[in-house]
Amino acid sequence: MTSILRHHCRSVTVATALLACAGCAPTATVAPPSAAAPVPAVAAPVIPAIAVPPVGETVAVATLNADAADDPAIWAAPPGRRAMLAGASIAGFIAGTDKQAGLYIYGLEGNQLQFIADGLLNNVDLREGFMVGGRPHVLIGASDRGRMGVALYLFDPASTDPANAIRAAGFIASDVAEPYGFCMGRAGNEHHAVLIGKDGEARVYAVENEGAGGREIARFAIGSQSEGCVVDETGGYFYVGEEARGLWRYELGAPQNRVLVELVGNGRLVADVEGVTLIADGAARYLLVSSQGDSAFAVWRIDGAEPVWRGRFSVTAAGGIDAVTGTDGLDARGGPVGDWPEGLVVVQDDENEGMSQNFKLIDWRDIRAALRIER
Repeated sequence: MTSILRHHCRSVTVATALLACAGCAPTATVAPPSAAAPVPAVAAPVIPAIAVPPVGETVAVATLNADAADDPAIWAAPPGRRAMLAGASIAGFIAGTDKQAGLYIYGLEGNQLQFIADGLLNNVDLREGFMVGGRPHVLIGASDRGRMGVALYLFDPASTDPANAIRAAGFIASDVAEPYGFCMGRAGNEHHAVLIGKDGEARVYAVENEGAGGREIARFAIGSQSEGCVVDETGGYFYVGEEARGLWRYELGAPQNRVLVELVGNGRLVADVEGVTLIADGAARYLLVSSQGDSAFAVWRIDGAEPVWRGRFSVTAAGGIDAVTGTDGLDARGGPVGDWPEGLVVVQDDENEGMSQNFKLIDWRDIRAALRIER
């Protein structure tokens, strides 16, 4: 396997979150990093968030009067191509969890294409190029608080069968106290699932047997309640939101070398720190983080040596779509995504004008313009 970073089997660490090598011990245990997040004596004034409009929304999840919708994941067909899903020809889809019921699959227009009644799913993520029967599939994973582990699903993007759909593939049992946050990454031909327990304990699994299950390859502790995470294979980092403390950047291959990107209370993040995602915009890459406490989103550029602050935005009401409040999870995808030629951002909305919760869509170009980000 070709790893995204150089390593030796005798020095396996949390970097196994994105790598594993033949002959290594099956599990690497890493003690909590010694670096502690300081607490500001006095909270700094919160930097104002610039309003951007939504360009669409999904239908609401069916669970009423409850904290239900939680986290989305976006898939897009290659430019100029489409895929079949549940009898529809699609340019892409949005997977979104209802943590009281299961997994919704939406079209990019926000319509419901499929629902998988799979219980208490919390966070969801996906990666392409997972080989099944010699063909590349989309691997989807979700933290599962009912069965206590990771639920795995597959989608065949090349199938022309009108009945083609996302299907349950397998399950990875875990010993975390409560499966909570979840993200995925790739290392060469291997796909890894990163599961974060509500108490900040984390496990990393290599997905095996064509999605039927997986093996644990690493475990580590963040420090306190944590959820949002994203793997940056290109940069060699792994970002985690520790809800009441701040945003951490871990070095893949040396988790003891973690740095605090931002501390809650310094004006950029208001607890809780929730969803964490990234978007590629040409050669540039940006990190987007949900500042749930004030219904805003913080943005850093991360393709340089250190993260560079770019600003904060919020999602206002526009075009008959209500404003976004109290976001849990979010996802972003750069490049062409359906009707959005340069990227799409999808965020959970806690209060959906008296209806049950749903997900809102934002054109990346609107965020870029609001924050005066030049290409």
